[in-house]
Amino acid sequence: MKSIAVYCGSSAGTNPNYITQAQALAKAMVAQNLTLVYGGGRVGLMGTIADAVLAEGGQVVGVIPDFLDAKELAHKGCTELHVVKSMHERKLMMADRADGFIAMPGGYGTLEELFEVLTWGQLGLHQKPVALLNVDGYYDLLLQSLDRMRDDQLLRAENRAQLLQSANPVELLAQMAAYKPVQLEKWLTPPTT
Repeated sequence: MKSIAVYCGSSAGTNPNYITQAQALAKAMVAQNLTLVYGGGRVGLMGTIADAVLAEGGQVVGVIPDFLDAKELAHKGCTELHVVKSMHERKLMMADRADGFIAMPGGYGTLEELFEVLTWGQLGLHQKPVALLNVDGYYDLLLQSLDRMRDDQLLRAENRAQLLQSANPVELLAQMAAYKPVQLEKWLTPPTT
């Protein structure tokens, strides 16, 4: 891995540990010479992780749609800043530029980006690791929902296992480095009697 796309909130949230862990992830990424690919914003957790990577001497690739750039939300200090025409173009460029994906705490946009890359992996469109930085149990309920999908046979166990998770940034990066993609040949089918 040479680069990781990080999806996270454009707000910092109410838990100060979200900021602390964004900074810890940034430090761990720079220590492993990993480039940050992210949504290009200067606010919230997005701005926090970009600032932290830059402060550690790392590389930051920001990708922001023009309507957000026009609102002066773009981080002008990025190593590379790409202004694109749409959210779809943003997500595609981020996915193309990244060798793996991490979702930190965030809202609808973070979840949408996470599930899109998970689905692409499930469909075999990429073989990159996808992970949650599960700060203070932020994603515990989501993980329980995914387990329910698996248990109810709406999601293969192998596909459920595609989503890595840890509360520790260094451990999470180690899991991603060791990730072996799943190769499945057919869709989940109901049991026969």
